[in-house]
Amino acid sequence: MNGSTALPPWLPTAPCTPGRCAAHPETGRDDPAERAGAVLAAARLTAGIGAVLVGVLLAPAAGLLPAAARLALVRSWVRAVVRAFGVRVRYEGAADAVTGPLLVVANHVSWLDIPLVAAVLPGRMVAKTEVRRWPVLGTLAALGGTLFIDRDRLRALPATVRAMSGVLADGGRVVVFPEGSTWCGRARGRFRPAAFQAALDSGSAVLPVRIDYRPTGAAAYVGDDPLGASLWRVVTARRMVASIRILDPISSVQYPDRRALAAAAERAVARPTVARPTVPEPTVPEPTVLRPTAPQPTVAKDSANLSSLSVHQRVSSRPTAASSFRTPA
Repeated sequence: MNGSTALPPWLPTAPCTPGRCAAHPETGRDDPAERAGAVLAAARLTAGIGAVLVGVLLAPAAGLLPAAARLALVRSWVRAVVRAFGVRVRYEGAADAVTGPLLVVANHVSWLDIPLVAAVLPGRMVAKTEVRRWPVLGTLAALGGTLFIDRDRLRALPATVRAMSGVLADGGRVVVFPEGSTWCGRARGRFRPAAFQAALDSGSAVLPVRIDYRPTGAAAYVGDDPLGASLWRVVTARRMVASIRILDPISSVQYPDRRALAAAAERAVARPTVARPTVPEPTVPEPTVLRPTAPQPTVAKDSANLSSLSVHQRVSSRPTAASSFRTPA
């Protein structure tokens, strides 16, 4: 499913392989305390596949619904699929606060990225043409209006960018993973600038989204990793949490070309998370009561509440080999 042989030289590659990325230094893949039991894992796998099949069966009927009802149904369904596989999700940021046409760009770690983003920012996904041939998932992708890109034909790229620009010009939303390949989460790729031309051509804003997983290794879907092996790692993770952080939109009119716009979005997504300092609640002083007695000596007391600022930093790993989900620049 993820095999990559005789790749064209223009395709991006990630220094990630299943052997290294499946073992994360924070947890350790062989630690029994970090693995779900076989019964629970099998139940999650069955529930997840069942939820996907329900979506396939209901897709034709859902196409007859009004747009708003269909959108709500799709969002509920993808959330149910992710939850069925045992993944808990934390969303940060206000997706509904950003209106109008948007080019949504996110870092790429796993096949889970697609339903996670679709649950909060549904739009026309951009994917490689190979996805169309995937069993079940390919059918769902086509029914969902995915824009397929032929990564082996560099001359087909301008047509894909024009299709993206058309969706944005009509007030729609396009979702793309501009790293062009899945990465392990500890290593990240640069944002390829091609997709950002669609935002410039249509005058649309760019909405960066950052995706993080804990444990990262179980979620990573890289290299020649088979989909079945990735599914099993996900369902056997005892506690998998996905964090989706919706960042501030970037106006495309502020940047002269697609490379500058891509670099700005890449910096926004790569910026480390900084915890906001806690502010102590103000205290109301006790009222002074005057008593008809001799004055008493007073003692001044000073106190200070110092808030702390914590920065969560990511540990980077040493590069290894090629990866999947590749699209040209």
